Amino acid sequence: MKQFILELAESVYKEVSKSRGLLKNRFVHGYSIGGDAQFDIDQTAEEAVLDFIAASKKEVAVYTEDQGLITFGENPEYIMIIDPIDGTRPLAAGLEMSCISIAVSKYSQEAKIKDVQYALIKELKSGAYIYSDYQMKGIEYQGYPVSLPNLSKNNDLGNMFWSIEFNGHPAKLMLDAYGHLVDRSANNGGIFIFNSATFSISRIITGQLDAYVDIGNRLLKDNPALLPLFQSVGNGKVLHLFPYDIAAIVFLAQKAGVVITDAYGETLNETLLTDLSYHNQQSCIAASTPELHQKLLKNINW
Repeated sequence: MKQFILELAESVYKEVSKSRGLLKNRFVHGYSIGGDAQFDIDQTAEEAVLDFIAASKKEVAVYTEDQGLITFGENPEYIMIIDPIDGTRPLAAGLEMSCISIAVSKYSQEAKIKDVQYALIKELKSGAYIYSDYQMKGIEYQGYPVSLPNLSKNNDLGNMFWSIEFNGHPAKLMLDAYGHLVDRSANNGGIFIFNSATFSISRIITGQLDAYVDIGNRLLKDNPALLPLFQSVGNGKVLHLFPYDIAAIVFLAQKAGVVITDAYGETLNETLLTDLSYHNQQSCIAASTPELHQKLLKNINW
C-alpha cells in the first residue's frame, strides 16, 4: 500500500505540473458534492487519480472531493480518502500552498479517522512529501531542508506564526472571535491565510508555523441560528473542514507530535470519513505545544 500511494501521488503531481501557469486553471466549472467550487485544475487532478487506480487493477474503494465514492472491483479491502488538490486556489495562482492528500483505512461505510492506517501528503509545487502508517512510530519524509518533525517551542500568542481560514467563513464573525489575536500577533509574529488545512498543519510539522485555527464549525454547533449566515458565504452550503480535507494530515500530525483537536479541544478521531454533512464537518485547533494549544482555546472569543 505504501508504494501504491506514493506512486499515485507522483502520478497526480506530474499531471498537475503540466498545467502550471495556465489561466484556465482559475475557471470554475462546477461544484463538488460538498459545495466547494471546482476549478479546471481540480478536474485534471481528479482524472489523474481515477486513471491511475483504474490502470492498476487494484480492488479498492475511493472517495474523492469531486466524485464521491467509487468502487474498483467487487471486494475492496481498503477505502482511500483522497483530496486530489487541497489548496486549489493557491495552485491555480502558481503558489506553493497545495497538496494531494491520501488517507487509507479498511473498507467500511462507518470508517473514521481513527481507522486510518496509511497516510500521505505530497506538495504539488515542490514534490516534497510526508508519509506514515500504522506500523511506524513517527513519520517518513522527503524533499525538506530540515529533519522532521521540527516543532516550534513558542508558547507566546504575541509571537505566534499561525494560519486561519476564511473560505466559507463569514469574515466579521471570524474577526469577532479572534481579531484581537490577529492584532496581537501580526507584527511580532505572523498571520497567514493559505486556503489549505493540509498545508497549514504540515507547516507546524516543518516548524514554519506554530499553530493553525479553523473555528467555524464550532461556532455553528454552538449557535445553529448561524446556519443561514454560513450558507450565504458558501454557495448555499456549509463549507467547513470536510473529512477528505483532514483525514491524512490529522494522522500525520499525531504521528509527528502536533497537538491537534477540534475547536472544543476534543479528539478528531471520531470523524466519519465519508459523511460530508455539516454535523460531521469539523473545526480544528492545532499547535506545536500543549501550552500554546490551551492558550488558543482560552483566548478565542467563543
